Amino acid sequence: QIVVDCRGHLLGRLSSIIAKELLNGQSVVLVRSEDVNMSGSLYRAKLKYANFKRKKTNSNPRHGPFHQRAPSKILWRTIRGMVPHKTARGAAALDRLKCYEGVPHPFDRKKRMVIPAALKVLRLRPERKFCKLGDLSSLFGWKHSALVERLEAQRKVKSEAFHKKKVAGTRARTASMKKIKVSGDDAKILEAAGFA
Repeated sequence: QIVVDCRGHLLGRLSSIIAKELLNGQSVVLVRSEDVNMSGSLYRAKLKYANFKRKKTNSNPRHGPFHQRAPSKILWRTIRGMVPHKTARGAAALDRLKCYEGVPHPFDRKKRMVIPAALKVLRLRPERKFCKLGDLSSLFGWKHSALVERLEAQRKVKSEAFHKKKVAGTRARTASMKKIKVSGDDAKILEAAGFA
């Protein structure tokens, strides 16, 4: 299972890479989906989403298509569009995908990856406009952006404390390793074992 931190990635590029990984049998967890970027201004994204929102079943709108408002659901739907989700293989691939806003409990303790091929900073020219998926969601009725922000602030405090502790531990270990004196006989034994 790989955990991907979506912050600073472009929506379409991230989705296509993740879709391919899912179809290859990889389990993927996407966190911080509210921080995904989209190229083009927020105004342009708003027009596109409004256009999508208009599309509904004429006789009974409850039959779909369904217009999800949460960033994690929008991201999930984008990936679904790149997977043959009506076949057993595609449905199994989508079962291997989990999307979250923020970084919920088990994943805040795990190593998070980035996907360089999908990073906005590497893929979009600096003068181009872009917007965040969370901002678009908030405009269309997602109500939890403040809550996610608060929980993220709490998590970052804990994360920083953990990082400082880890760095201090690593420094202490390297310092103590330097102080150790090994006798000649022991050094030969270590060398033979490949620890020189």
